[in-house]
Amino acid sequence: MSSVVLLSGGLDSTVNLAYALTEGSVKLALTVNYGQLAAQQEIEAAGRLAKHYGIAHQIIELPWLQRITNTALVNQEQLLPEPSGDALDQYEQARQTAAAVWVPNRNGLFVNIAACFAENLHCHRVITGFNREEAATFPDNTPEFTQAATAAMKYSTANQVEVVSYTARLDKKEIVALGQRLGVPWELVWSCYRGGDAMCGKCESCQRLIRAFRYLNVDLPASLPKAGEGDSLC
Repeated sequence: MSSVVLLSGGLDSTVNLAYALTEGSVKLALTVNYGQLAAQQEIEAAGRLAKHYGIAHQIIELPWLQRITNTALVNQEQLLPEPSGDALDQYEQARQTAAAVWVPNRNGLFVNIAACFAENLHCHRVITGFNREEAATFPDNTPEFTQAATAAMKYSTANQVEVVSYTARLDKKEIVALGQRLGVPWELVWSCYRGGDAMCGKCESCQRLIRAFRYLNVDLPASLPKAGEGDSLC
């Protein structure tokens, strides 16, 4: 089964890429630049991963998406939430954090762009990086979303492209464990909402990754601050 993978260079999309390669070929990895704070870091990480796995990589530029949203993922003047470890599992606080980084119809747009490439390349799957933890507050991370998107593709693609996320029913700990089994090169991953020389270790994306790695006693990626450099890591 051949696929096109939406690859941000983060934990979830990287593990999905590695798993997709166990089921067939990946003809293309797509990384989207919509003006997010970590756009350059995501592009570079995805490029490293594509090179590692020997697959083609293409960047999709969507500058207009940045212009129509004012969320903290794209606007440095907006406060980017830094939830504490306990807050990650508190629904109301997680919901507020999700609202702060919501980009209008982002995943809906991305899977449709990827489906254009998939149909043209005669691929039958678009692979996405979703997970159970964030699905609690991001409806476009849920299995229901992938099922609905696949249903729409039956009408919008000639080869009936399917939207698939191998990790949609997994939490971050289970995703890291799966990545360990697949031999994912964690040193190539970027899972931070911010741009910079290193991952911040404080945003929600960093916090969820750190918690999962520590639970499994897996060494943190080198691009994360060392323990003791930030209260959020303690």
